[in-house]
Amino acid sequence: MEEPEDYVLEEQVGHLLRRAYQRHLALFQGIMGEDGPTSMQFAALHVLWRRGPLSQNLLGRSLAMDPPTVKGVVARLMARGLVVRERDPADARMLLVALTPAALAALPGWLEKAKAVSAATLAPLPRDEQTRLGAILRRMG
Repeated sequence: MEEPEDYVLEEQVGHLLRRAYQRHLALFQGIMGEDGPTSMQFAALHVLWRRGPLSQNLLGRSLAMDPPTVKGVVARLMARGLVVRERDPADARMLLVALTPAALAALPGWLEKAKAVSAATLAPLPRDEQTRLGAILRRMG
């Protein structure tokens, strides 16, 4: 069977985005180190740092994570002692995910590493293309 001439996998947007994301994840893991959070864990910690305690549902929606994914992320962060679940003072039926003192102590260093990850991810592009890429990806999301 011949490959169709009008479809080259290596030129497809999904393939290119996946390859770029794989590169980004490798950089993220390398810069954060084995003791650091994964990219999804860092995103959850950062949202909680900015917004304060949130329900697991709202945290997941804030990060565009489906419920099983956010549940797993929260469980792993709890196992690492970085978040806890606590009762909402305004509604005792609701549980909120909140940062622990250990997370609050670690986040400033992780934020600096996250900035380095972004810089390393974009390093192959000139500054104007970095800015354009960000704008394009925001429009696509």
